[in-house]
Amino acid sequence: MQKAKQNLKRRKLEISILCGLVIAVLLSITSFGASCGKIRQNVLRMHVIANSDSEADQALKLKVRDAVLEEGGALFNGTMTAADAEDVLESDKARLCAAAQRVISENGFDYGVTVEIGKDFFPTRTYDGTVTLPAGEYEAVRVILGEGKGQNWWCVMFPPLCLPAAEADTNIDDVLTEREQKLVESSPKYEARFKIIEIFEKIAAKTK
Repeated sequence: MQKAKQNLKRRKLEISILCGLVIAVLLSITSFGASCGKIRQNVLRMHVIANSDSEADQALKLKVRDAVLEEGGALFNGTMTAADAEDVLESDKARLCAAAQRVISENGFDYGVTVEIGKDFFPTRTYDGTVTLPAGEYEAVRVILGEGKGQNWWCVMFPPLCLPAAEADTNIDDVLTEREQKLVESSPKYEARFKIIEIFEKIAAKTK
């Protein structure tokens, strides 16, 4: 009888510990998810979609990317928030479209280009091996070439992590809190949580 009581106490203790661990993990994921949400609010992404997967269309996609990044880089002054950057790009969207169309024409193609600014889903992505942005919906500049049926290219317009011509001094440290900075720093301990967030965000995107 005494041994049975001891076993029961031990099982209750094990269950209590397990429940505590589950709660701790859930709280950690919830906190992590909230931080990911704040990061998404402070970042403006870019999405360039090729006309097709042909070698010529894919090569053109990269040329258009460079032209749009160069034109977009000239619009930043290094002090704007992501919302400010979006407003500026919205008002100058025609310039981005013209830059893309010019490259298309110069390379002998006759299809058009569409530039949109709005919500777009991005998977977890690491840039330069140092900054990992969580999956989810971000405000994004979408550059769609022709039928837009080819593989795409994406990056970050604000902060300007991929603007070769940008003269802005703004970087990721300027728009994120210290906690958020630590989160986006590429680290193996965050891989599982990034994956969980990506699965959750994919499900959430499909239900919208």
